[in-house]
Amino acid sequence: MKGLILAAGKGSRLYPITHLIPKPLLPLANRVTMEYAFDRMKEMGITEIGIVVGENEAAMREGLGDGSKFGVKLSFVRQPEPKGLAHAVSFAEEFVAGDSFVLYLGDAIYDRSLAEFKDKFESSGCANLNLVMAVEDPSRFGVANVEGDRIVKLVEKPKNPESNLAMAGLYFFGPKIWSIFPTLQPSARGEYEITDAIQTLIDQGETVLAGEFKGTWFDTGTLDSYLETSFFLSGGDDIDASANVQGNTTSPVVIGKEATVSCNSIENSVVFPGAVVNVSGNIKNCILAGPVTAEGDLENQIIHGDWQG
Repeated sequence: MKGLILAAGKGSRLYPITHLIPKPLLPLANRVTMEYAFDRMKEMGITEIGIVVGENEAAMREGLGDGSKFGVKLSFVRQPEPKGLAHAVSFAEEFVAGDSFVLYLGDAIYDRSLAEFKDKFESSGCANLNLVMAVEDPSRFGVANVEGDRIVKLVEKPKNPESNLAMAGLYFFGPKIWSIFPTLQPSARGEYEITDAIQTLIDQGETVLAGEFKGTWFDTGTLDSYLETSFFLSGGDDIDASANVQGNTTSPVVIGKEATVSCNSIENSVVFPGAVVNVSGNIKNCILAGPVTAEGDLENQIIHGDWQG
């Protein structure tokens, strides 16, 4: 089985920082965001991974290389323009080369192994298995209506949900999906939807299963969710509360909620609410969610809280 990670999005909800750093390369708990997807893939025994990229291709290639430093082998697939998830996947047929594959949304973070779902997909012989999760407000998601563990209908953001099982960003596919993509029509929002592709499999009588995830699932696509995920993964304090960092902080760093840090410059970092950071030089490419005092310049960052400069 191969892995496919969708990472072509512009990250517009995290502008302006994602003008310079692609969202999959942002630091999360002192690691590149994409590393968490690689962890989940490796736990499933998958090391051959395709990354679907767009305008961010050059930066993604530079940041991830061939994947060897992460213990995986990477290929890059270009989506020429953003027209939906199914459209993105359709360009990866040559990479997948007839294998089954797992599709992972680059925004998703899961707190535990997903290997049991790969095992279920392979042992069942189904055409498709989708990760789902019970949520309080399913009307905000694509919703799976199920009979047992079989999905019988998918509804995108229903006004009156018949199920509380939201599609949770992970999909296993066999080779039958490739015959579906050429038949798809754009949705009302002008995109080729992966849910429409899966519904077509269902309509054709293929077995489509649900795998219910009962852990913690994050979508890092917005500032609030990005900060929530960072806080969860770091345990709230990657730098000790008494830390006093001197010099330059140029590697990705998450500064905890009670830390006090003084340094000449800070780059590519996340500052939580409650942290106090005094910077005599530049602050570049950072997400600031706590009080920050800067005597230098603020460049290309998101500010989410009180600051002085």
